[in-house]
This record gives sequence, C-alpha cells and structure tokens, in this order.
Amino acid sequence: MGETGQEVLYLQYLSEKKVPVSVKLRDGECVAGWIEYFDDRMIRLTREGKPNLFIYKQQIQVISELPRRGDETRRRARRTAEVEALSPEDAR
Repeated sequence: MGETGQEVLYLQYLSEKKVPVSVKLRDGECVAGWIEYFDDRMIRLTREGKPNLFIYKQQIQVISELPRRGDETRRRARRTAEVEALSPEDAR
C-alpha cells in the first residue's frame, strides 16, 4: 500500500532514543511507554512499573511522542532568552 520505508526509520529512532510515546489503539485505549522492539507486525511497549505490552500494528491507530523530561524547561528558557534579546522598542 504505497509504503515509503519511513515507518521503519521513525520506529528505529523512537526505539534507539527511548522516546516516550503514547499509543492510541483502535478501541480508543491509550497506553504510554517507550518502544523497545518492533518488527513488521508488532511493537513492544516498555512501561515503568507496569507490564510491558506486545501490540500488533493493526491494532494501533496512532503513535504520538510525549514530552521528555526537561523539554518544557528548555522551551521556557529559550522563550525567556528570546524575549530578553528584544530591545524595549521591540517588546511594545
């Protein structure tokens, strides 16, 4: 069905970097963790303090990245630096 190979690259990135993700299933349930393993039919979602899950890809509606620890702090610091860089005339 017109696959581009980008799915594998993206899942590989998520897995290697242990990016926290939210997986929304076709039945509406959402589960969170990081993708430890994947193949052409399933992913293994590793969760802290909860059982790990093997999820068939056909059951997945969407995978979304969750903010990582420190991301919001870095964003806030960047915004503050940008505002401070403005001259008083620009801030008006």
